Amino acid sequence: MNDLIWLSKAQVSRIEPYFPLSHGVPRVDDLRVLSGIIFVIRNGLRWRDAPKEYGPHKTLYNRFIRWSRLGVFDRIFASLSAQAGVSETLMIDATHLKAHRTASSLLKKGMFPAISGEQKAA
Repeated sequence: MNDLIWLSKAQVSRIEPYFPLSHGVPRVDDLRVLSGIIFVIRNGLRWRDAPKEYGPHKTLYNRFIRWSRLGVFDRIFASLSAQAGVSETLMIDATHLKAHRTASSLLKKGMFPAISGEQKAA
């Protein structure tokens, strides 16, 4: 696949100080695993749909969950945003959010009376 995302060595070395220390068995290649995590999140994939080039999907999932709970990604994002300075523009893109197929009919059924002006459905 040509559309795979790979972090450069420079990018990994910039965020490496925020990685937790390895205890016991050495970690699998950080560059490969972090690139896989970014690919899965960026494309909205399930973990099991990650390309084989990034390694086992269970490794990607476990690293993401473990490091999220430890606050590793929070520290990385805070550090990178602090280095970039304060932005005057904040942009939020929620086009990736999915609604259930019945969500559009809730307004018609009067589930939101303040908006629709109808009585609440029983």
